[in-house]
Amino acid sequence: MEHVKKGFPKNFLWGGAAAAMQTEGAYDADGRGLSVSDVFTFDSKQDKKYWLDQWHMMTHRQVQEALDPAIQKNYPKRRGNDFYHRYEEDIELFAEMGFSTYRTSIAWTRIFPNGDELEPNELGLAFYDKVFDKLLEHQIEPVVSLTHYDMPLHLVNAYGGWTNRKCIDFFVRFAETVFRRYKDKVKYWITFNEMNCLKHHPFVSAGIIEEGHPNLEQAKYQAAHHQFLASALSVKAAHEIIPGSMVGSMISYLLLYPNTCNPDDVLETQHEERVSFFFSDVQVRGYYPSYSARMFEEKGVVLQTEPGDDAILRENIVDYIAISYYMSNNASATAEQHEKASGNLIGGVKNPYLEQNEWGWQIDPKGLRYALNNLYDRYQKPLFIAENGIGAIDTIREDGTIQDDYRIDYLKKHIEQMREAIHDGVDLIGYTAWGPIDMISASTSQMSKRYGFVYVDQDDEGNGSLKRIKKKSFDWYKQVIASNGETL
Repeated sequence: MEHVKKGFPKNFLWGGAAAAMQTEGAYDADGRGLSVSDVFTFDSKQDKKYWLDQWHMMTHRQVQEALDPAIQKNYPKRRGNDFYHRYEEDIELFAEMGFSTYRTSIAWTRIFPNGDELEPNELGLAFYDKVFDKLLEHQIEPVVSLTHYDMPLHLVNAYGGWTNRKCIDFFVRFAETVFRRYKDKVKYWITFNEMNCLKHHPFVSAGIIEEGHPNLEQAKYQAAHHQFLASALSVKAAHEIIPGSMVGSMISYLLLYPNTCNPDDVLETQHEERVSFFFSDVQVRGYYPSYSARMFEEKGVVLQTEPGDDAILRENIVDYIAISYYMSNNASATAEQHEKASGNLIGGVKNPYLEQNEWGWQIDPKGLRYALNNLYDRYQKPLFIAENGIGAIDTIREDGTIQDDYRIDYLKKHIEQMREAIHDGVDLIGYTAWGPIDMISASTSQMSKRYGFVYVDQDDEGNGSLKRIKKKSFDWYKQVIASNGETL
């Protein structure tokens, strides 16, 4: 019988998480190509709903406009927070906080600008050498996502995105290239960021243009099948090229509660949970779950597969499970009759017992404990919290300080529940708060939706000095790490 675990293990990985497409900028530097994230625009004249709709429904016109170098629109992710030129300064700040890990991503388009080249871009490879060397200089372990919403735009226009099986070979070539290059620098990898979000925003996740699509559900799940194979083959390559490497899957865990104890609500909750767990089930267990047959039937999906696909999935399962966790939601069989939780990623019913942030995301720290237990009970694999944080409007006071007590309160309550989950018996290996420094929002393309312990002087239109300023939460998180989660 195992001993009761109390507190965080001594080798627990503490740090922060960011993505290349939200931080690096320098979209046209050193041979980088355009990615799907470079298509998203921002205009302060439009309301929040407009930008969320853009995230969930990309149009052909928007894609073609993004290819026009003469177009005069604000593309925030093309400039990021200028990490490409300021990575040394930013990593020094992470080291000052005491990070033992930093979760980031490699921009696919820096290595293969169009995605289908046979030879990689040396300037792109050299950049990540410098980033990883700087992290390791400070004993910060890199955790690297192979792709984080930055599929080469060329693969969308020339091949139809991940609906095309050829993308498997393109991705595996990319994965093998970076595994060989960084085999002595990176041990922890994640194949696809939040893979289950393909069902919510197929353009940024899989290069599928939703507008006017004749069979969107078929396209989504065919793309998912190809990503499953690409992920499995990448796991195989990593284990061969980097002995002892750990390769994880990642899902966005939007925890669901039945809105009532009505059996219809309970069944609806189970149904919606399965739609998300489907993505981790395949990658962790190595086969399609039994419930997927009916799910495909009801969605009118008929997967196109090839001999050997099942064996690839079965023989190359992931080593750990990474999640992002920001909020929970209520599910109801009669959702249209209830008040909506408008800010949540998939809508749903508002939970009267929870507070919301400025974007309508329902704050549920105890839900994190429930989520971790749920996942560990399901899979019995190590878990890694790759994202958790709160977006807010931060204000610089007259004395130059940023008093973000609301961020401290949010993170403190979630870390407390992480400790409880470990006490429950969950094998939790790391936590990277999203995001340690202010960056462009993935969903709304705003800069003013801030998550960081470090403020970046830039507004939604790109104006500002880019100066880095420590917030109150900077010293708080430094204390949390130094005490291994004991002092909150």
